[in-house]
Amino acid sequence: MNLILGFIKLLRPLNIAVAASAVLVSAFILGVYEQDYILTCAVIVVIAYNGAANAFNDYCDYEIDLINRPNRPLIRGMITSSQALSFAVILFAIGSITAFQLPFYAMLTAVGIAMPLMIIYSLRLKGTPLLGNVAVAMILGLTFVFCGLAFNKIGPMVIPAILAFGLTFVRELIKDIADVEGDNSAGLKTLPLVIGKDKAITVAVINAVIIGLAALLPYFFHIYGKIYLILLVIGVEIPLAMIVVLFVKSPSISTARQSAKLLKFSTIVGLTAILVDHYAS
Repeated sequence: MNLILGFIKLLRPLNIAVAASAVLVSAFILGVYEQDYILTCAVIVVIAYNGAANAFNDYCDYEIDLINRPNRPLIRGMITSSQALSFAVILFAIGSITAFQLPFYAMLTAVGIAMPLMIIYSLRLKGTPLLGNVAVAMILGLTFVFCGLAFNKIGPMVIPAILAFGLTFVRELIKDIADVEGDNSAGLKTLPLVIGKDKAITVAVINAVIIGLAALLPYFFHIYGKIYLILLVIGVEIPLAMIVVLFVKSPSISTARQSAKLLKFSTIVGLTAILVDHYAS
């Protein structure tokens, strides 16, 4: 039972749920939720790849997680490193085999771009200033591109992809600030370790302001309506403003940890705003 629980924790169920929800939200926005086979395959690919990436990341980050995340299943001894690696390989294989059931460009995006990016991130890019942050943000943004290609309707997925990319990029910048202690001990060169914590906070705050303003543009250009604006203000603009204020008042690691959690919520609400507005209009 402890082993099974370890594998479940390794998947990071909340992250998996967010990723699967992104596919379902995309299907409803595109109006293709009745295409059961394509939708099921897309969900399987996204769940399998995200689970594999999480497992492989934990395998690669064992030394870092000893300090940053001591509750991870590998650190607690619930599963071994070899089991985590085998689990990642199996999940990547399941996702890739399923991806071949989808249209060519969707398959190419999954197998040729997303999977290599996930692997390269854990192996090389995690400790690279900005590039690692961009890689993670791209992976979430690619989920929407992948869904658009799977259903041959890429246009409506551009804004969700950009919004997801921007919010994730800011969250990853803030996570690096929160993880500076463990990353330093592992010899990584994340942004706060290269330019200093205070300057990294400034970069994160500037990007939070940029994505906050950019997220309003679809409303002002009449792409989305008032429902989008209301939900966006509640779930994205206010949390981003809170993060800016928190960092100005208390530029600390504890503030970074709180802000990173808040931004995960904002990403979900931002996507929900697009979905609700689509059906309200």
